[in-house]
Amino acid sequence: MNKKTLVVGASLKPDRYSNFAIRKLKNSNIEVVALGLKSGEVAGVFISKDLVDYKDIHTVTLYLNPQNQIAYYDYIVSLKPKRVIFNPGTENSEFYKILDENNINYEVACTLVLLSTNQF
Repeated sequence: MNKKTLVVGASLKPDRYSNFAIRKLKNSNIEVVALGLKSGEVAGVFISKDLVDYKDIHTVTLYLNPQNQIAYYDYIVSLKPKRVIFNPGTENSEFYKILDENNINYEVACTLVLLSTNQF
């Protein structure tokens, strides 16, 4: 089963965890799309600055602090993902409540660890 994943807060900088996640998702044969402040490409994945209406998103993995997530609440909910992963530093009880109200699962975890331990 392909768990098409949207990386929110994607960075072109190779030392950023979001960048690592894009590469690790690709290496795990998971379809990945990305949203960031700057457009560009990482491991063959285009990072969009625009809120693209992606279809069939299974997982959204967040690399934005809670304050910066606010602008994306409606967008993420509109994608109807199966789950949202809150990576370390992105924990957000306000967003948890919104996801609960929309029957979207979430977990506080590290995407890189989940991939490394085959729990993704």
